[in-house]
Amino acid sequence: MDGAQRKPPCQGAEMKTKALSPLHALQLRAFLNAAEDIDVDPDTIEDLLEGLSDDVRSEVTEFESDVEDSDTEELSVPVHEQRSPHALNGNEDLEDGDIDPSEIRALEEEAKQAWAKDEIKKMMHHLKERGMSSFMREYVVVQNIPVVKLLFAFGISLCPELRNKRSKTLLYFLRVAISRELHLREKLPQYNTISDAVSLIANSKRIVILTGAGISVSCGIPDFRSRNGLYATLKERGEYDLDDPQQMFDIHYFKENPTVFYSFASQIYPSNFIPSPCHRFIKLLEDKDKLLRNYTQNIDTLETLAGISRVLQCHGSFKTATCLQCRTKVPGIAIERQILEQRVPYCKACLEAHRATEARKGKPTKKKGKRKNEWEEDSDENDDLPVGVMKPDITFFGEKLTDDYDQALLADREKVDLLLVIGTSLKVSPVSETLSHLPHSVPQILINKTPIRHINPDIVLLGNADDIVQHLCERLQWDLPPPSGMNGGLDVPAPRGINGKRGSSDMIGRREPVRVGESHAWLFDGAEGGKWVQDIKEKYGDRSSANGTTSHLEHQREPGAKKARIS
Repeated sequence: MDGAQRKPPCQGAEMKTKALSPLHALQLRAFLNAAEDIDVDPDTIEDLLEGLSDDVRSEVTEFESDVEDSDTEELSVPVHEQRSPHALNGNEDLEDGDIDPSEIRALEEEAKQAWAKDEIKKMMHHLKERGMSSFMREYVVVQNIPVVKLLFAFGISLCPELRNKRSKTLLYFLRVAISRELHLREKLPQYNTISDAVSLIANSKRIVILTGAGISVSCGIPDFRSRNGLYATLKERGEYDLDDPQQMFDIHYFKENPTVFYSFASQIYPSNFIPSPCHRFIKLLEDKDKLLRNYTQNIDTLETLAGISRVLQCHGSFKTATCLQCRTKVPGIAIERQILEQRVPYCKACLEAHRATEARKGKPTKKKGKRKNEWEEDSDENDDLPVGVMKPDITFFGEKLTDDYDQALLADREKVDLLLVIGTSLKVSPVSETLSHLPHSVPQILINKTPIRHINPDIVLLGNADDIVQHLCERLQWDLPPPSGMNGGLDVPAPRGINGKRGSSDMIGRREPVRVGESHAWLFDGAEGGKWVQDIKEKYGDRSSANGTTSHLEHQREPGAKKARIS
């Protein structure tokens, strides 16, 4: 939950205060920490803190999140996995003597007696295959099992103080436990190779594809989180007084200073861009009636330009724009000129209403230095007028996604037979949570420049996404649709050989993908695996040459793969 949305605890209210036991304090901190990722209302937070003095409240809420403060992907797991209630039986984050060992043993014994192993296995299977809503309906509503007992199945033994909380608060505890369990997906061991990936794509009929900025980089649109991405560039330039470059997309910051957003919006505006091979690959899957839905986090509308119809733009797009004041909605083209000229667009409907009001009052609608009855409605000089700012209908931080996302995901989870994750770091909630809401038995393939450490896909293909999908198409003996005619009729020569196949010149200098040891990870050109790849090598073994040296081309190749021609 966004901290800005929380209401502060009742300050100054008279209440009976009490001291916290070590176990109570530890579990309380963990559940408050989990609120960074799990939606929780202010009343539940207040119930958690009920009966505590102001000093104690301050102490338990002053926890640090290494996830928020770190720029490394090693710490990009959800906050509640860093310090989760799963560890609250005294095994982690504790110093000797903090908690009475006998208390821990009693809680562990109680949890052991609550459920048989086969019962827990059945419950976890239901959860991972049918999702949180189905689990809650079956075990909380139909079977009416107390939440405290259900938590035992997740390895969580609540301290006595937390067991007496309101039903709504107890359900929050259960959602925290469920969310953590859903993130702990086990890799499907039967899928490991590029041949497996090709076979999955060829045989699947209802593929869900989750995409991010990485599929549009080759089109000339910068991504956000890479070393050379938009956020890094903004931070390096230091042109704006920002605590975090992501403030550029913060709705509160936008309302205070829209000039900052419009100073760089032209860099990501979908003007004169051509869909990439990744976009065309998704279109090809749709043409072959294999695409269930493309969930895109991108706002560039290149999916639509590529002709993809089964697409959900989770974070909105530039296709339309809305006035922040009167809520008038207009086509995005109406503010295109201002975006490209890096000027703030103002609402013409507000302007006309203002003119009408001033006319009724008998006042001239003019400004100093302007001709009578003439306004430059697009000028930044309108800041002192009751005229609203137009905002593209993209979802900023601090805004809720539309219900379309939840409804689509609920429908798709019952149908999906393969998940492809392409060109995204999966760091923005709630889209980043999509994988945890799909059945764990559905195969997952990651196609990305860098690994994603907080998910566990079955096959990992690292490198330039465009090269990877083109390689897959060659293995599938599919021809990518050419980019000709996609940009409003603009005829762009296809960058490949006859019928969209790779020409001989494309082979020069391009290396075949290589396997990391005996693992499920494969490296293509452009791969940035870093420490993750080294860890995979150690875990699965590294196929090296006889003299102990290892080169990019000395790893295992797929059977039948051609050796790269190096210029």
